Amino acid sequence: MDLATYATKPEQSLGRLYPDFTNIIRSPFQRDRDRLIHSSAFRRLDGKTQVFAYHEGKNYRTRLTHSIEVAQITRTLCKCLKLNEELGEAIALAHDLGHSPFGHAGERGLQNAMKKFGGFDHNIHSLKIMTETEIHYPEFKGLNLTWETLEGTVKHNGPIKKISNRFLKSFNQQFDLDLKNYSSAESQVASFADDIAYNNHDIDDGFRAGFFNMKQLRELPFIDEIMRRFEKENPNADKNIQIYAVTRNMIARMIFDILDNTKSNIKKLKIKTSGDIRRQKCFTVDFSEKMHGEIKMLRGFLKEHFYTTTSVCRMDMKSQRIVEELFSVFMGDWKLLPMDIRAQISPQSKEEEIAGIVCEYIANMTDMCAIEEHKKLYDPHTRF
Repeated sequence: MDLATYATKPEQSLGRLYPDFTNIIRSPFQRDRDRLIHSSAFRRLDGKTQVFAYHEGKNYRTRLTHSIEVAQITRTLCKCLKLNEELGEAIALAHDLGHSPFGHAGERGLQNAMKKFGGFDHNIHSLKIMTETEIHYPEFKGLNLTWETLEGTVKHNGPIKKISNRFLKSFNQQFDLDLKNYSSAESQVASFADDIAYNNHDIDDGFRAGFFNMKQLRELPFIDEIMRRFEKENPNADKNIQIYAVTRNMIARMIFDILDNTKSNIKKLKIKTSGDIRRQKCFTVDFSEKMHGEIKMLRGFLKEHFYTTTSVCRMDMKSQRIVEELFSVFMGDWKLLPMDIRAQISPQSKEEEIAGIVCEYIANMTDMCAIEEHKKLYDPHTRF
């Protein structure tokens, strides 16, 4: 593997929390990727909202398809920057493992419910899933992933200056993730690949759901520029082909921008090693100022024409309410929890401990699981 000097080298990995066998066929980061793909949490992403709730249509993105798209873009960027594709892919596949049901609406519900218990953060919950919740081995809890995959996942949005979460604080004392510094270049690539993926698949999903049309979309000058070129070569293309052209070209536009700008940053900042990347005071991998401006315009368009429309807002309201009411009823009487979850609680358990167990139970649900559980608890016509 021809890697840049600032790439993460597998032979220089800080290893795993627990002793593990070495594999002559797969690198440590390939093994991380495979363990993630075989995890229950990864499979559950198929039933978790991206923007549309799971039951609103099978043609829209879910957290699973989103994660696959992020991984694909991450590998492309890593390859072009001579970074470690395998590490980048593992972080990309792991980055949303801890998302609650119903996307950001569900996360807001858990954040509100957990306010006095340290809050809820899906990146930290991803870490908990990878290190504790998933149990595949007799010797230890968790998937026993490498330091680089764990660090890159929990910090892919940047350093964590203030550690208020009890689990993160405890785990960091056990396996120091260098939380106050930036993560690897591979992790930063996965973070921006996330932005590229969701910005563009939200254009696609919103268009196909009828929230806006091509005429409205072309009010954005960079979209109009793409469409002018496309129409010149394909004057009779139907609207479904047109939207593919828009998203395809926008993804390429963002990829080339981040490649050019990151290479310029590496040169300007005199980056030589992966340690140099971590010690910077800003992201080394980043869009140009011009692209940040275009993305801001695009997000504004999607907010106006998609995210804040009545049907999406109503589903968000219902989703957040379901999560908050589930938390409230279980905190009011933890004996209403399933027996395997109840086994983790005793009459001596402190309120904060119970809140953490309830939060984890809800966060691991799919959309439909949360809806059905809510029905069982609140609808007298639904049989237990």
